[in-house]
This record gives sequence, C-alpha cells and structure tokens, in this order.
Amino acid sequence: MALLSPVPPGWGGTLTVGLLHTIEIAVGATCLGLLIGIGGASGKLYGGPVVRDLLAVYTTVVRAVPELVLILLLYSAGTDLINQMLTAMGYQRMDISGLAAGIAVLGFVQGAYSTEVIRGAILAIPQGQIEAARAYGMSPGLLLRRITLPAMLPFAIPGLANLWLIATKDTALLAVVGFFELTLATRQAAGVTKAYLTFFIAAGAIYLLLTLVSNLIIGRIESWARRGMPSLKEAR
Repeated sequence: MALLSPVPPGWGGTLTVGLLHTIEIAVGATCLGLLIGIGGASGKLYGGPVVRDLLAVYTTVVRAVPELVLILLLYSAGTDLINQMLTAMGYQRMDISGLAAGIAVLGFVQGAYSTEVIRGAILAIPQGQIEAARAYGMSPGLLLRRITLPAMLPFAIPGLANLWLIATKDTALLAVVGFFELTLATRQAAGVTKAYLTFFIAAGAIYLLLTLVSNLIIGRIESWARRGMPSLKEAR
C-alpha cells in the first residue's frame, strides 16, 4: 500500500494526475462527439443527398476502422497535416497540445457513434409531435431546440451513457502516442517499481469506481429526462 501513497516515494499522486487527464479527455471528447452527433443526425435525417452521403461515409468509415488505427492516423498524421498547412500559408509551425489533440481525435470517433444514437432517438419520437410543430410554423432550428432535442433525450440517454463509458476506456488508447493519462501513468509506475500486479489492479479499481460514479450521475439525468413519462411499473 505504501506504493500507492500520494506522498513520495508512493505513486498515488501520479495516478491521480493520470486520472484527471483521463476525465478531462473523456468529458471533452464526449461533448465534442455530442455536437458532431447532433449535427450529423440532423444532416442524415433532414439534409440533402450530398450531405447524407458524406455523413454515411463518415459514420461507416469510423465504425469500420479499429479505433487504435484511427487514433494513430488522426493523432500523428492530423497534427502533421495542420503544421504543413500553416507552413504553406506562411505561418510558423505550432506545438499542438496533447490534451487538445486527444479530445479532437476521440471526439471525432465519438461523433460517428453519437450520430447514429441520436438519429435513432429522433426516429423514436412520435411523428405527430413533429407534424404539430411544423403546422404551427416552427423553423427547423426552433423545431430542433424546442421539440426534437427534449423529446428524443429519454431515448438517447442509454446509448449516450454507453458512449461516455466507452470514452473513459478509449482514453487508454492515447497511451500508445505518449499522452499521459491513467494507463500510461500506471505503466510508468509499474515499470519503475516492478509491482505490476499492484498497480494494474489499482488502475482497474479506479476505472471501476469511475464507472460506478458515472452510473449514479447518469441515473439522475435519466430520471430528470423522463419526468412526466409513465414508468415501466405503471405501464405493467
């Protein structure tokens, strides 16, 4: 247990910093993925043929290619492409923050899955509500904000909750590109102390605790989103 102490020579402080980076990336990637998902779902349902085809290619490719391959491609090639574009326009190369790059990469991946989750939730809305809003003359933006998003939220939360939990695990994939998060912190601590079992069990316990806390918060959000709707017990 002394190895897990937050006070040196323990490595508890290092694991805590890695956990904070993991949460930062997961929150940022989930928020970015939600924004992409809302836009992608709207484009697939209400966009023109070109928009729908482009979004279909995006969601298909991201869901088909392994996430590790996408992370290596987007993290390494993407940052290099940005610097090449800056150089071509006469600007100096810039050091892209590992945190920003990690959020962008995982957010891009999350966006493809969020698009399909939100699209399915929108399709689950009773069409009478959409038709009534259009009959009142609501613009597409007002319809999305006032009717579509609130009505689809109860249907979308279970799927989006799974994506959040997946995002917390996918942050571990960023260790292969050298970003310091919980998995990389665990590998460093275990490599120095040779206490592999201790540190990897500790990391597993931390991920489990993060999942349990997330489930509690998600349960509260789902209860709030379903307020006014009949419960399953009442339906029976």
